Amino acid sequence: MIEITRETKETQISVKLNLYGTGQANINTGVGFYDHMLEAFTKHAHIDMEVSCEGDTHIDDHHTVEDVAIVIGQALKKAIYPVQSIERFGNATVVMDEASITCDIDLSNRGFLVFELPIGGKVGDFDVELVEEFFKAFAFNLPLTLHLIYNRGKNKHHIIEGAFKALAVALRRAVTINENAGIPSTKGVL
Repeated sequence: MIEITRETKETQISVKLNLYGTGQANINTGVGFYDHMLEAFTKHAHIDMEVSCEGDTHIDDHHTVEDVAIVIGQALKKAIYPVQSIERFGNATVVMDEASITCDIDLSNRGFLVFELPIGGKVGDFDVELVEEFFKAFAFNLPLTLHLIYNRGKNKHHIIEGAFKALAVALRRAVTINENAGIPSTKGVL
């Protein structure tokens, strides 16, 4: 079990994570929609994760969303790197009713994000512009190369949840044990 904490003037966060778990989640960020997305991520990545955050949500949800993503990325970095005996690459297309989202990842140890989800506005009280902030902080703190591509859809909730689930499945596939892979790079290190 990996445990990472982070405390700033804006947030106090604790994340516990087991990369090869069963999808058990105990998420409490103070932002209901975000908790729902992280629970979906945990379930479909087959990781066990506990997240606790006390954030300045009286201002808005930005610091909570971004800082939790930073800490989750740092916990996964500790669990995954140095990359050895895993697949390294993962991809998934996830559909939710009318929505379809594709995620491709490379556990490259280099942070990069391609974010092509045409969303704006709100889902309930949640500002959907924070979705990109999550994926950016996640990608650059893990770090990994992450491409999220919108295929179709109209419902913002479905599009966003499809993106979190697609990332989860792609990550699960990328960390699949492959004893023959050694260090999966011609460079000899990642």
